[in-house]
Amino acid sequence: MRTVFADSAYWIAIFRRDDPWSDAARQASIRLGAARIVTVDEVLVEFLAAVSAAGPVSRRRAAQFIRDILSDTSIEVYPQSRDSLLDGLALYEARSDKSYSLTDCVAMSAMRASGITQVLTTDHHFEQEGFQILMKH
Repeated sequence: MRTVFADSAYWIAIFRRDDPWSDAARQASIRLGAARIVTVDEVLVEFLAAVSAAGPVSRRRAAQFIRDILSDTSIEVYPQSRDSLLDGLALYEARSDKSYSLTDCVAMSAMRASGITQVLTTDHHFEQEGFQILMKH
């Protein structure tokens, strides 16, 4: 079974129907079919931060959205740990010429460790690291 990584841009686009990348995210999901999706706790935290200012109804929906992801057996969420932080921090330090966020670095490190080469995102930083982006306009 094909395994892909899901970045926060994907989760935001799936969650917000008015997101400019919503159609691209849904089309990528359809093309994937029964693929196994992997993400990390840090990406889910980034998602919640991105949607947190939308008000109480949206916050409740976002919290339920995360609970649904965590209970979905077709999605594997790697837990946040000191090791994941240190792996991400090492990449962050090694790429001082880039504008990668620490969350991106944690995600990229997890992808490399798991042999995942494809990512559901719009973030070109993943391409800069040699990963294939699956969400295109």
